[in-house]
Amino acid sequence: MKIASLIFLVAGSLAALPALSQDRVWRCGNEYTNNATVAQQKGCKLLEGGNVTVVQGTKPSGGGSAGTGSSAPSAARSPAGSPRVEGVDQRARDGEARAVLEAELRKAEARQAELQKEYNNGEPEKQGSEGRNYQKYLDRVAEMKAELARNESDIAGIRRELGRLPAKQ
Repeated sequence: MKIASLIFLVAGSLAALPALSQDRVWRCGNEYTNNATVAQQKGCKLLEGGNVTVVQGTKPSGGGSAGTGSSAPSAARSPAGSPRVEGVDQRARDGEARAVLEAELRKAEARQAELQKEYNNGEPEKQGSEGRNYQKYLDRVAEMKAELARNESDIAGIRRELGRLPAKQ
């Protein structure tokens, strides 16, 4: 009796397999679609042979409402099996991390001041052949502006990291 039901189950599963397969899949950059009209509009390329597996991402568990009992400390727990660090050791590590980040912040801020001085509000002094080749000057000014923006972003990132560390004790 069990063998007959098992054969029926396997036969039913095999009959359903063609219904699960997709006929055509197109690649649009980093996205995939099985919609032909969307693929034509975006100029996607048809994938031949091979299977495409799409894994849906999971939604992060939100903070929920204040009365649900879910709190941030439960999310901050260390993974099971990780070594425990004593409070004194952790404070020492945090202090070292803060010192390193503060040194990096001072260095980045000094570099930012230097870059701003050299940039001169978008009108740095021309160098060498830039007097005759204005495009070369414009390219250098654009590079300086981009470097200022990158450095400013670095400073903001260091400040965020410093804000994540526990306060000095």
